[in-house]
Amino acid sequence: MIRHIVAWNLVATDPAERTTAFEQVKAQLEGLGGVVPGLRSISVSRDVGATAGNWDIVLVSEHDDEEALAVYQQHPDHVVAAGFTRSVTKDRVSVDVEV
Repeated sequence: MIRHIVAWNLVATDPAERTTAFEQVKAQLEGLGGVVPGLRSISVSRDVGATAGNWDIVLVSEHDDEEALAVYQQHPDHVVAAGFTRSVTKDRVSVDVEV
């Protein structure tokens, strides 16, 4: 199984805009659950804000294997969600680990 972890920083600085952007990212990405073959689970969360310098949003998803991760990344619904996410974020970091 592959665990895919991605973190982003939001572009918006206004608290209300940041909340809206997060909610939209969460809805689009978590909406992929049950849609993409080989995607076992997906969760999008927001940093609680207790530590300065933390990333704003994190995604944790689990995939059957590396092939399933590739299917997820190329799935048309993921391409749309990723495009939206890129439009409201300014930084991205990710790691894929075998579990």
